[in-house]
Amino acid sequence: MSSTAVLQPQTEAASGYNQRNYLNQEHGLLSWLLTGDHKRIALMYMFAVSIFFMAGGLLAMAVRLELLTPQADLMSPDTYNKAFTMHGIVMVFFVLIPAVPAILGNFLVPLMIGARDLAFPKINLLSFYLYCVAAVLLLYTIGAGGVDTGWTFTTPLSTHYVNTNVISAGLAAFVAGFSSIFTGLNFIATIHRMRAPGLTWFRLPLFIWSMYSASVIMVLATPVVSITIVLVAVERLFNFGFFDPTKGGDPLLFQHLFWFYSHPAVYIMLLPGMACISEIMACFCRKRIFGYAAVAFSSIAIAMFSFFVWEHHMYIMGVSQYSALVFSMLTMLVAVPSAIKVFNWTFTMYKGSITFDAPMIYAICCLGLFVVGGCTGVFLGSLGMDVHLTETYFIVAHFHFVMVGFVLMAFLGGIHFWWPKMFGRMYPEGIAKASAVIIFVGFYITFGPQFVLGYLGMPRRYAAYPVEYQVLNVMSTAGATVMGAGFFMTMIYLLWSLKYGPVAGPNPWNAYGLEWQTASPPITQNFAVTPIVTHEAYDYGWMDSQHPETAKSAA
Repeated sequence: MSSTAVLQPQTEAASGYNQRNYLNQEHGLLSWLLTGDHKRIALMYMFAVSIFFMAGGLLAMAVRLELLTPQADLMSPDTYNKAFTMHGIVMVFFVLIPAVPAILGNFLVPLMIGARDLAFPKINLLSFYLYCVAAVLLLYTIGAGGVDTGWTFTTPLSTHYVNTNVISAGLAAFVAGFSSIFTGLNFIATIHRMRAPGLTWFRLPLFIWSMYSASVIMVLATPVVSITIVLVAVERLFNFGFFDPTKGGDPLLFQHLFWFYSHPAVYIMLLPGMACISEIMACFCRKRIFGYAAVAFSSIAIAMFSFFVWEHHMYIMGVSQYSALVFSMLTMLVAVPSAIKVFNWTFTMYKGSITFDAPMIYAICCLGLFVVGGCTGVFLGSLGMDVHLTETYFIVAHFHFVMVGFVLMAFLGGIHFWWPKMFGRMYPEGIAKASAVIIFVGFYITFGPQFVLGYLGMPRRYAAYPVEYQVLNVMSTAGATVMGAGFFMTMIYLLWSLKYGPVAGPNPWNAYGLEWQTASPPITQNFAVTPIVTHEAYDYGWMDSQHPETAKSAA
């Protein structure tokens, strides 16, 4: 028997949309607010994250509208500083980090491993409410006038030189961090202890491998930034000298502590997005992922290497040239497991029976974004080039290609892939494909010119700039408008599908995995009978041989 995975069919798989499921099992507001069901908690996260995504998007549009003209004529420089700072805090701590783990991870991890729920349902609910507490603190910060330190809370600016709401903004990030820690602990315990009979480690879906790796980073790295934010607050409130050199502190200590978390946090966002791509690629290519073991171990390698590259954010901050050289080499090394994933996804498509449904369109777009983002990261990992490019719009473009473009497109690909499982309804396929392409094109028009701006030397985080940069900034703002239209289209047709979309059935994609062996939407306890895994992961050859008529339609 091969050492990877499949499943035995469940009798409930034929259940219809109108039968009892997690959405209609209980009614009333309290049944949602006090739920222990991981699926309902995932939907509450989806609602909250969507609200913050819209808020972050509006702040981004305010920034882009300001940059239409060389002078700061839409808002004052101070207001501009607050706008891009709040945009960064909202998008990083409240959208990008929780999006895939808290929504898709919460919904799918128990389903994919044949469990009835996460290991600690009450802690799962607590993690959501901690996110809500952090959201309230952030809303208070915005209402009280915002914060203008940049999302990195850099000292001594944040401790001595600004009079905005650093404490409340830092507390919001601090509490949101504990939400991530609890989520990560829950995933680790669940994956270790609650897998279905026969579901060995090398029979796990690659989604689970990536979520497990991201969870390890959440648990190990997040406490570091939490402690760092506490130190900033204590120094600001009580005039301690942790980072103040006049009191024996070290301003570089903050940078080391912050980036020791924040670079691994990049992979808290990336690894779950990669998890979605692996599942989509296998389904719509009707093939087992090429080099399953290599892709699985590359997730672990990324998690490990992510802790050893933080200093590449600090090349111009007075660090030792020798340590910078070491970190530059380590930065190149961390690209290897990421490249393994890209090459293996590409080889999965080679000679595959590809169907270009909306999730696959999103997955292909992700490759187009991640390759550009990864290759431009090589420039920033190189000492000589980084000195020229750091603190320019090249950094902004690279960051957004990797973190915003790839993560959001992967998240949307995952949402489209598992939407029929979550709600039992299909969306209009043609419009979904069109919106994916619009978002992709809009993203390139938005951030492509910013690579050129950065190379030419335009510094980031300034409301005014020389007039020779205006054409590229106008292009960037126009692209942001196109991209925003694509996101708006997506929101409209997904909401429309909740009531008017065709009933999906348990497995509309003819996909392989335990989550597709239960009803759509799933019942509250996920499975009426505990599934037993007997085949390797992504065994589409076996699956299509059992159902040749569906294999033909999929091809």
